[in-house]
Amino acid sequence: MQPVIKARLQIHFCVVLWGFTAILGKLITLPAMALVWWRMLFVAGALLLMPKVRRGLRAMPVKVRLAYAGIGMLVALHWLTFYAAIKLANASVGATCIALGPAFLSFVEPWIAKRRFDARELMIAIAVVPGVAMVAGGVPGHMRLGIAVGVVSALFVALFSSFNKRMVDHADPLTVTCIELGTGTLLLTLLAPLLPHSGSAFPVPDLHDALLLLLLSFGCTLLPFSLVLVALRHVSAFAMQMITNLEPVYAIVLAMVLLGEQRQLDGWFYAGVVVILTAVFAHPLLHRKEQAPVQAELLGTVESHNVD
Repeated sequence: MQPVIKARLQIHFCVVLWGFTAILGKLITLPAMALVWWRMLFVAGALLLMPKVRRGLRAMPVKVRLAYAGIGMLVALHWLTFYAAIKLANASVGATCIALGPAFLSFVEPWIAKRRFDARELMIAIAVVPGVAMVAGGVPGHMRLGIAVGVVSALFVALFSSFNKRMVDHADPLTVTCIELGTGTLLLTLLAPLLPHSGSAFPVPDLHDALLLLLLSFGCTLLPFSLVLVALRHVSAFAMQMITNLEPVYAIVLAMVLLGEQRQLDGWFYAGVVVILTAVFAHPLLHRKEQAPVQAELLGTVESHNVD
């Protein structure tokens, strides 16, 4: 098999694994806060066991370490709101809302990454508005709070993606992921006493949840992270982005097959999904000649990998 074809298949496999994160988020019975805390703790702890990561931490300047720590707080807030949206609505709604990331990016990235504002991106952002309205009209009323929280999660995607873009090439991707997820774990630990919850903020998961958390942490985070780092040697940034844009599609199909969520949603929801995804796929097409190298720092810390 040719290396390019193999790399593309590897990325498709990784995107399917990322699509499972929404499904697992629905199946795990823990509240969103505890789910994210345990997931970040597992991944950061596993990375700290790697000598390469520990060497990277020691060699990294304090200023750079603090910058990545700040980004890690945004990552934690993204994951917290993403899984909260899934708990409040369902996996399909959560995945669809995250697809709004490029729309927010068109406003956020020029400000944070210090680049010129592009009117074409504004058109994409405007184009998703009717899609969001259709999605909201296609879900039961009790799920609309989940849509609102999911939109906030997409904003956090745009924020930490833009900050990571400013920090690209400052450190090894695994070391960056360890810092960001470790800081995110600490942030949630500090936030827990301030948020309402019944019982322990971070209950010990039962066997069912523990197995799913391990699958989420290692099967849907570290495994695809490693595979993508290898595949990126053979594919362009454009090809990478077009494939990863399929993540909401995979997530929605998996939710239909595994969770039967199509019974909760009507035609307006799926029409809205088509509008949103059309805009999302238009984004890399407009910038095909301008694509920069893919930032590996983002690959281990976000369910939605369609923003650069």
